[in-house]
Amino acid sequence: MTAVGVDIGGTKLMAVRLGPGGEVDGDSLYMAAPRTAEELVTAVLGSAQRLSGGGEPGSIGVGVPGLVDRTDTLVFAPNLSGAAGARIGSALRVGAPGSRIWVGNDATAACWGEFRTGAGRHASDMLMVTLGTGIGGGVVLEGRLIEGAHRFAGEFGHMVVDPNGPLCPCGKRGCWERFASGAGLGVLARELAVAGGAPGLTERAGGDPEHVKGEHVTAAAAAGDVAALEIMQKFGWWVALGLANLANLFDPAMIVVGGGLVGAGEVLMGPVRDAFGDLVEAGGVRPVPEVVAAILGPQAGAVGAGLMAANARG
Repeated sequence: MTAVGVDIGGTKLMAVRLGPGGEVDGDSLYMAAPRTAEELVTAVLGSAQRLSGGGEPGSIGVGVPGLVDRTDTLVFAPNLSGAAGARIGSALRVGAPGSRIWVGNDATAACWGEFRTGAGRHASDMLMVTLGTGIGGGVVLEGRLIEGAHRFAGEFGHMVVDPNGPLCPCGKRGCWERFASGAGLGVLARELAVAGGAPGLTERAGGDPEHVKGEHVTAAAAAGDVAALEIMQKFGWWVALGLANLANLFDPAMIVVGGGLVGAGEVLMGPVRDAFGDLVEAGGVRPVPEVVAAILGPQAGAVGAGLMAANARG
């Protein structure tokens, strides 16, 4: 029976068909991201049927950008507010009564995908942190995905690392993602550019320092721009600070770093690793968790969701 995984992002939906080993079988299917619960269910069912050759798949897994509880209700979804409050799993079961269904957080799904078939496939205890516009993640301990009492575990981006820091969209101040996400990288870069310390970045932004973004920094750093490299060192420290806090909490063998920012490669991962060992507790004497880049890329969430659904109860 066909296993289908779907990842819903801020701008697009991606669906994949999985082979017997959890590998992606064929091309990914893309469409515009849904805005309402009805659109979401219709898009998921339609893409699953297409990938199954017009029939009903054996399983459908869906990763969504928000908090999904144990009734498969999308409780909180800032980037998918039109579907908040909907019992997505129940609606999918009505539309595909013969399919096993799993609905969960997109970063949690990506964690499971990397654990089963990606960078963490040889580890038994692993964390994944996704660095994008915000920060999400997941926890695997002794081979089990840990979702928490209400399935809300893995919201790493909202650890407070500076109670006097900038306001976060969640309503608190100083959340880790204000400093260590793509948005945080952009803030660091604009501060320096506005002060006149990053002419190369200002040039890349069309001459306006207020328009400097994170992608300008990573591209300039890869090209050897001194100011951009300095920004990446500072940014890498903020990333490492959160990773060290997580390592102290969970003692994983490995931390997999994913999300769009990982495309920067060693321009990002180098500074993170350099700072991590000094920030984690007893870094000089303990086994320090390996920090590696994710390898499944943008397919991780869809793969993980599909794998979760394939093993879900009917």
